[in-house]
Formats: sequence, structure tokens, C-alpha cells
Amino acid sequence: MGTMVISGTVVLVILGFGNHTWWLVAVALLFLYMQYGRGGTSASSSGGSSGGASGAVPGSYRAYRDRRDKQARWDRRYRREHPLESRRQARERKG
Repeated sequence: MGTMVISGTVVLVILGFGNHTWWLVAVALLFLYMQYGRGGTSASSSGGSSGGASGAVPGSYRAYRDRRDKQARWDRRYRREHPLESRRQARERKG
């Protein structure tokens, strides 16, 4: 995917020598790729890497699973370190 974006950008830049609008399209393409392609900034700043999974769906699921497992570990640790508070919160949730 990255190779296609880079080659497309090069083609758009070459076309841009005749019409500068193509340069704007090339910049927009790079912006969209950096924002939404290959995880983008939002996935990398949330603390998890996709672990080498290829494609958007497996990487997204792997990142979701990593976040879910990390949250479960934090929840277990909190319940272990604050047993009275966790029991009080459980009673409040029940009714």
C-alpha cells in the first residue's frame, strides 16, 4: 500500500509541473495516507502496535485485543490493590 501511495505521489508531482493543482492532490494524498493509512497517528499514539499483522482488519482487531487485555490487567490489579473500593463500586452498580 505504501509503495502505491509513494508512486502515485511521484506521478502527481510530475504532472504538477504542467498544472500545479496536481501538487495539491499529491499533498492531499500524502495527508490522507498519513492520517488513515497504516494505523496513522491515532493508533501509534494510543500505545499499541499491530504486532506485524497485515491488512487493516487484523491489525485493528489485534490492537483492540491488546487494549482489551491491557484494560483487564489494570482492572484485576485495581481490584487486588483496592478490595474494599472495588466491592463498594460493585454494590453501587447492582442497585
